[in-house]
Amino acid sequence: MKPAHLPPPSEITPEALYKDRRQFLKTAGALGSSLLIPAGAHAASNKPPALPSFKPGTPIPDESLTSFDTLTTYGNYYEFGPNKDSPGLNAHTLKPYPWTVEVEGEVLKPRRFDIETLLRLAPLEERIYRLRCVEGWSAVVPWVGFPISALINQVQPTGNAKYVEFWSLADPEQMPYVRYPTLDWPYREGLRMDEAMHPLAILAVGLYGRVLPNQNGAPIRLVAPWKYGFKSGKSIVRIRFVEKQPQTSWMRAAPNEYGFYANVNPAVSHPRWSQAKERRLGEFFRRPTLPFNGYGEQVASLYAGMDLRRNY
Repeated sequence: MKPAHLPPPSEITPEALYKDRRQFLKTAGALGSSLLIPAGAHAASNKPPALPSFKPGTPIPDESLTSFDTLTTYGNYYEFGPNKDSPGLNAHTLKPYPWTVEVEGEVLKPRRFDIETLLRLAPLEERIYRLRCVEGWSAVVPWVGFPISALINQVQPTGNAKYVEFWSLADPEQMPYVRYPTLDWPYREGLRMDEAMHPLAILAVGLYGRVLPNQNGAPIRLVAPWKYGFKSGKSIVRIRFVEKQPQTSWMRAAPNEYGFYANVNPAVSHPRWSQAKERRLGEFFRRPTLPFNGYGEQVASLYAGMDLRRNY
């Protein structure tokens, strides 16, 4: 499917860094009540409730945050439609509370977590990460979440657990485009175990200090910043620990275009376009794409000895 055209720069207005955290709630358990608002209210106001208190993030030098309005009105979430504005227009039908995540497979302690319990696994942190989409656009996003390793440690994987598989919700009542065979629903993604345990890999529950909007994957989504954006499964309801490499959704749909690893590699072109440059949302000119999206110093050792042209 060809990506929609980028909006003209004049339509993307950068938002100043938010500074006021005095109104943040004091306990993680309060998130549940903050989500108990009428369906569509988040989309209508574009300002979801504030998250519980969290550790502020470290800005990326010489990088500005992509505006909240842009992050919530431009993106991919095919369960709500094929166009870049479809999620923002249609995701009000998603009901992100109550919510549970089933964790199963090669673990000693399989468990069903509700969203409040997940928020107590580790202190919430703001992580200001670059986001690079395989289609050529990019952003700088102030996610709020916790390391995936905090959940992994709770369920105690067995020695057979080599990969972690993430399943998204696929409910045609809440997600109208699940009725169409755009992909083999539900949406599935996966990481190797050492990737999932890496400190950069998080489960995000918010952005810009607020509850994660429906259109951005509420109430919980995967974020691995050195990988292309399609790797970040949204609205996760199941996490499975498995021995064999899982077949992810885009691998099933187009195996010649989308591999399991999805590491940002500007030296390897997509079959239909180059990955050497990107356009940051809010900017006119393209900039060079960085290997591993700029996180090579932290993650390149995970792939020592691998042919990153074959393992794309």
